Amino acid sequence: MVSYLDTEELNREIEQLCNSKVEEFAFMGYENITGKEIWQCVSEKYDKDYFPSLHKIVNDILTLKVTTFMNWMTLQAYKSE
Repeated sequence: MVSYLDTEELNREIEQLCNSKVEEFAFMGYENITGKEIWQCVSEKYDKDYFPSLHKIVNDILTLKVTTFMNWMTLQAYKSE
């Protein structure tokens, strides 16, 4: 039987995955990163009219490299100036 997550459950799962990535980055010495920032970085590339499948979201979060994230953070800092 296929089980579909409702929006609230999906948000909780995404939040847990992002927090897992935060812990991974902290282990590598990159602290003060939030799960919300991880999600913003990953989800920025998604088309606003199309939400990708769950396995794509999971893959994108779990394979996010610290260099990709730090480049994104740098661009955000430039955009806010």
